[in-house]
Amino acid sequence: EQEAPATAQVDLTKDTKAFADDGTAPPPDAPPPPPYKKTLVLDSSVGAIGFLGEFGRIAPPGPWMHVQLGYELLKWLMVFGEGELAFTDTSNRQAPPNTRAFPIFGFGGGARFTIRFTDRFGIYAQGAIGMMKADIATRALGNLGFRDAESLGAYLGARLGVEWYQIDRHFALGLNAGIRTAQGFAKLGAGTDTPLALDGGVSLRYAF
Repeated sequence: EQEAPATAQVDLTKDTKAFADDGTAPPPDAPPPPPYKKTLVLDSSVGAIGFLGEFGRIAPPGPWMHVQLGYELLKWLMVFGEGELAFTDTSNRQAPPNTRAFPIFGFGGGARFTIRFTDRFGIYAQGAIGMMKADIATRALGNLGFRDAESLGAYLGARLGVEWYQIDRHFALGLNAGIRTAQGFAKLGAGTDTPLALDGGVSLRYAF
């Protein structure tokens, strides 16, 4: 009587052998690659902005969006250009229906200094100078004593932040807060007014 053929054997190690024979494949337990450094970086933030001084007496805090594009000349130094858009209104001073809602926009540039304690965590400080204004009908703020806010005026600011670099080396998540002096938002005739703006939010970084 003819014997049945032997059961076929399945080689379960064939796939792993193929990877082992490939000299370009990373070891199975290789750590993730570190985040990119010395490259082009796009950084965007969403949060809130509020004003101290007399302007804060007419305009409440509002939503704030910020974006900056920079280049890391060194692993700890980046130069950048920035732009921002925020929204507020005059509800602290004017009741409806006289309340005026308006955007505030600005742009500028500066430098960021970063310390990376590990491949996954870093802190930074940056300084910037630029221009900003309230985009509103002529004399709408002037009637409240803030005529200069309707035109582009200089600002000088500083920002602190923390970043958590992701396994995907392009990305990082962060938190940041900034303060700036914006002389264009000072009240005319109020010699002791200190026109400071505070902002902060969560950020997403993409390194090219």
